[in-house]
Amino acid sequence: MPIPALPLGKLPPELLSQILARNPAQDERILLGPGLGLDCAVLDFGEILLVLKSDPITFATDQIGWYLVQVNANDIATTGAIPRWLLVTTLLPEGSATPSQVEGIANQVYAACQELGISVIGGHTEITNGLDHPILVGTLIGEVERQRLITPRGAKPGDRLMLTKGVPIEATAILAREFPDLLRSFLTEDELAQAQDFLHHPGISVLRDAQVACRSGKVTAMHDPTEGGLACALWELAEACGNTLIVNFSSVPVHPLSARICQAMNLNPLASIASGALLLTAPASSSGPIQRALAAEGIACVELGSVEAGPAAVYQDTLPARIPFPRPDRDEITRLFV
Repeated sequence: MPIPALPLGKLPPELLSQILARNPAQDERILLGPGLGLDCAVLDFGEILLVLKSDPITFATDQIGWYLVQVNANDIATTGAIPRWLLVTTLLPEGSATPSQVEGIANQVYAACQELGISVIGGHTEITNGLDHPILVGTLIGEVERQRLITPRGAKPGDRLMLTKGVPIEATAILAREFPDLLRSFLTEDELAQAQDFLHHPGISVLRDAQVACRSGKVTAMHDPTEGGLACALWELAEACGNTLIVNFSSVPVHPLSARICQAMNLNPLASIASGALLLTAPASSSGPIQRALAAEGIACVELGSVEAGPAAVYQDTLPARIPFPRPDRDEITRLFV
């Protein structure tokens, strides 16, 4: 029998683990290399560490350049680092790419970089066969003082688990921008415009969330819920820190408009791409101060559960017994792009 093709989306974690296990990287300056739940690499350059991230934009086409900068900056922010330098690879479809399209994407990238203080330092642009829409890949480099570095491995038993803003912000924006005609069957034009504006309000950036949290208390780990949504992010965090996460899913904020869209399109909001929310852990003594500081900046933050000693796993905190929470096979919205 032929071997079945892999589904759209991230590689299955078992396959990814096998591939990463063969990684020959041996440079002693690598403080953090590839691994499940580890979105950034960290290189030792003395008291200032370099943090590197590479991420593509494959689902969205509207505002694709702006998306690229935000999603890469989000992962840099989860380490406590400041994003500094960006390289962009732009692949455009043969037969439909135009000079105005190239200029539009470049302007989106430049505007987003200017807003965040990032410099574009290189990359590559070409017209490519076999594509039906643009694909952008960014590599972003940040820097952080050694003592301020935060990684997903830092979550410890006893820490509280928190989430900013809510979910799924990015999925709401993508669906509204990529499938407006589908959404018009159950949304008004004002509601559709509001969903499209989720890109900016509440916004898919977590840079400010991370910066406020880090200066307000002891943050032990941060993670950016992207593809696979909050459900996948929880599993990735558990795998990265090697502990068990106990989660009260009834506490997860889901915006009413997002809930309506997901229900109408038969999507699980907890497993839909969720940039814009920041998942973080902190000791119990820091949880309150961090939540209050975020609230003072207009950023909602709720406590979802806790980190406990045990195998890397996610459990739903329900009565009378905890229930294992399954890892999603793929992001919910990928079904709409097949």
